[in-house]
Amino acid sequence: MITELCGKRVFPIGFGTWRMGGEMTANSANDDSEVKAIKYAIANGINVIDTAEMYGSGHAEELVSNAIKRMDREKLFIISKVWPTNLGHDRMIRSAENSLRRLNSKYIDLYLIHWPNPLANMREAIGAMEELIDRGIIRHMGVSNFGPNDVKKAMESAKKYDIEANEISYSLAKKDPEDYLIPFCQKHNIKVIAHTPLARGNVLKMREVIELAEKYNKKPSQIALNYLMKKSLPIPKAVNMRHIKELIGAVGWGMDEEDYSKLSGMR
Repeated sequence: MITELCGKRVFPIGFGTWRMGGEMTANSANDDSEVKAIKYAIANGINVIDTAEMYGSGHAEELVSNAIKRMDREKLFIISKVWPTNLGHDRMIRSAENSLRRLNSKYIDLYLIHWPNPLANMREAIGAMEELIDRGIIRHMGVSNFGPNDVKKAMESAKKYDIEANEISYSLAKKDPEDYLIPFCQKHNIKVIAHTPLARGNVLKMREVIELAEKYNKKPSQIALNYLMKKSLPIPKAVNMRHIKELIGAVGWGMDEEDYSKLSGMR
């Protein structure tokens, strides 16, 4: 279970903001309910908030800003990401500065390269991230959706700071990262953050998950997240308050090792 990221204590699950504030373009129609959702998640213990410049063309970052503006920033852990077309030095610096402006924060805790870009110069991109750390715009750097070879290139490109995390698609419906990618990250002290941890609801229909939910008197989502917490920090997303409370209920208990192994063996 991950309870620390980049030296800061964190709740074992985070809160994702994809499709808040729009998808690839901004949409303000649900601003009030989405800000309330972020506030509710934080008020109930979650302190990792994951966003990106691409989400709602930056509007998701603005929603995060509105939600946290009266909170103790040091108690929060904010993740944002740079889109792969912006990995050139100047564009990357500008992207981070714009994200920081939209977040209205003094710094970004963890800044990730959102996706690999085979056309980008990895040394230039990582060098820009290290410059951002030196300037205090970001505190730590990492990657997202990177396979082992891409992670290795990023690590080899770093001169001053470590690659702290890799945010990947990981769920009971997509367990292939357990075969090599997660062990690789663990070997190199790179934290794994799991996006799409409920596979857009598909894991909630799995017979094994439903059976264990009945056994432990839990919701299927709580079983699925509890499993992922063994090797990652999952970042589900919800807007409905009841659903957020349900997600938080994945924390504070554990399955028998036999049941964990049963889920691990599902293919």
